[in-house]
Amino acid sequence: MSGLLTDMACSSYERYKTAKAILPEAELWARANAMPLAPKLKLSAEGFDLIAECKLTSPSMGDLSANTSDVQTRVCDYGLGGAAAVSVLTEPSRFSGELAHLEQASKALAPLNVPTMRKDFLVEPYQVMEARVAGASGVLVIARMLDASRITSLLDCAAMLHMFVLIEAFDADDLKVINEVLATRKQHAEQILVGINCRDLQTLKVNFDRFAELVDLLPSGYLKVAESGVGNAADAKRVAQLGYQVALIGTTLMNSPEPRKLAQELLSAGRETALATRTKATELFSVDVSVDAPKK
Repeated sequence: MSGLLTDMACSSYERYKTAKAILPEAELWARANAMPLAPKLKLSAEGFDLIAECKLTSPSMGDLSANTSDVQTRVCDYGLGGAAAVSVLTEPSRFSGELAHLEQASKALAPLNVPTMRKDFLVEPYQVMEARVAGASGVLVIARMLDASRITSLLDCAAMLHMFVLIEAFDADDLKVINEVLATRKQHAEQILVGINCRDLQTLKVNFDRFAELVDLLPSGYLKVAESGVGNAADAKRVAQLGYQVALIGTTLMNSPEPRKLAQELLSAGRETALATRTKATELFSVDVSVDAPKK
């Protein structure tokens, strides 16, 4: 595990212990189960969607708040721009996040029926419960940070709370673990997406080629998410052509003074390519069938 993830895991565990000392797990669980139903993650039949991210600071890019007057306005622009969900950073030390931002975003997006996702370095099911109490519909789980049993415990908690999960991988080893975990969950009623993060955790630079290198290792039957690296319409087209149905986009949107317009442009580009790719595949299939069909 990289130095960044090690630091984040340790910090996350300390936050968990502090929170649990204030609010016992049994009480938090009761609160989570008493929450009104959150919006469901619904993806477009057009074959490409966005999870737009709200983060005020990034370890790689620094302060991202210049174009954001408040969390509520920013996330509503995402929702009105067509985002299927909004990811909200709640990590405080490196991303200037807090659970209050997630709660604010969830309340602001509820009238638009757009779900929120807690993005953090989760290590305990308690933190999934915190996300549900803050109004979130989903959570991020980073496979690199956790062993198979811990991943399973987070997935179980999310499933019981009817939350979706985005499981994040950085390389083939992460995907091996993810595939093994998901192979044991075929009978579970849950909504899971699997993402490739193309950011190098050592240099914090993006390696766009990773999307192509790892796409065939993603588990079948799960929605594929391209994380980091999508900076413009051309990038959205590239990941859609590779077969990714969702792009999680943060820095690009945070740096835009017109996030609603940019989200619409990225969606349009990705959906145009997704449709063209499906049409081409259908045409090729039709040709193959006609060639192989027995002559009468």
